[in-house]
Amino acid sequence: MLAAISRALEERDQTYGHGARVAALAEPVAYRLDWDDAKVGSLRFGALLHDVGKVSVRRDVLLKSGPLTLDEVAEIRVHPRAGAELVVPIRNARQALPYVLFHHEWWDGSGYPTGMKGRCIPVEARVLAVADAFDAMTSARPYRHALTTDRALQEIERCSGTQFDPEIAELFCDVWSSQSIAVAS
Repeated sequence: MLAAISRALEERDQTYGHGARVAALAEPVAYRLDWDDAKVGSLRFGALLHDVGKVSVRRDVLLKSGPLTLDEVAEIRVHPRAGAELVVPIRNARQALPYVLFHHEWWDGSGYPTGMKGRCIPVEARVLAVADAFDAMTSARPYRHALTTDRALQEIERCSGTQFDPEIAELFCDVWSSQSIAVAS
């Protein structure tokens, strides 16, 4: 049910296939971290559901082509908690909770919704955060054109140690350069 909601959301905010691409980007990183198949399965599920809380965000905010107002930014920043509220009551979906709730936490503590910092952020969310950001940067959005993969990789490297766990960011870039990631557009 939540996966169907996630697909409907991707249609609503025009990010078609975002969850599947994020899963495909994150999976080889997870295997390099020696995650077992069960944990990688949870990653795939979490990637599909990570933005499910955006159902609480107005469509005009999701599709806005210009800068967001402070109120609109605050509305967007509610989506991890809103997603967690959807996931927690469903026993079979709870494995997605770290992905849904913490994927916008930043390594330096300036992310949201809780301001967690460093290794306090669940590793699942740290892996997903890099893959999510990379896919967002390399996909066209109403407010900007897609970046090239080279430019997006430079941005991942630039944000290593602030937005992203430096080890995960380096591993992501290494996996990408070794051509271990293949994502269908």
